[in-house]
Amino acid sequence: MQVSPKGLIKVTAPVTYGETHIAPLMNQFLNDYPAVELELHLTNQKLDLIEDSIDVAIRLGRLADSTLRAKRLADRQLYVCASPGYIEKHGFPLALSDLTQHQSLIGSNDYWRFHEKNTPKTLKVNGRIKCNSGVALRSAAMSGLGLVQLPDYYVEHDLESGSLVEVLREFRDEKEGVWALYPENRHLSPKVRSLIDFLAEHLGHSEFANKTPLSEGDKHN
Repeated sequence: MQVSPKGLIKVTAPVTYGETHIAPLMNQFLNDYPAVELELHLTNQKLDLIEDSIDVAIRLGRLADSTLRAKRLADRQLYVCASPGYIEKHGFPLALSDLTQHQSLIGSNDYWRFHEKNTPKTLKVNGRIKCNSGVALRSAAMSGLGLVQLPDYYVEHDLESGSLVEVLREFRDEKEGVWALYPENRHLSPKVRSLIDFLAEHLGHSEFANKTPLSEGDKHN
């Protein structure tokens, strides 16, 4: 770590989270380290780190075991919410069973995750709209077309302003991780370690930890 970071760093991240959270921090990192060059690939496809010679991949959600190493950078929280207009017209769901009486705005998977009586629970949902874009689903929810389950970075400002209202709060799923993944057999150079530590510091978790997971992917990127 006595060597100043320099050279090219290849990073991949999901599109929306990359645009809103990673890219601004990468700009700051590049200002701090003028000798570093960046190749940032924003995609919702899970690229092969070895085959594509990627130094760091940002992944969201739950991880499964693999030969990759990971550092937890931050937490994310899923919220179920709707517009005040939708709630006024269709009522406020009080139990998970009430979901059958509501329109659900569905992402890439037609199930939502909850936590009930200290137990994880997955429920299949139904609705008129299915879309693989969290931005589009948020727009549909804002238009009063149904309930939506999205990560905090899509809806936190809407919840604060009252444009969206959280429902089923007592059944929130547990927080998930935001991860930096890197190949296990690749030497962790000063530039890569500096970047991971920088992202961890600014996104939420400062301690460095070794794990061996691979992302299972994410409904909304």
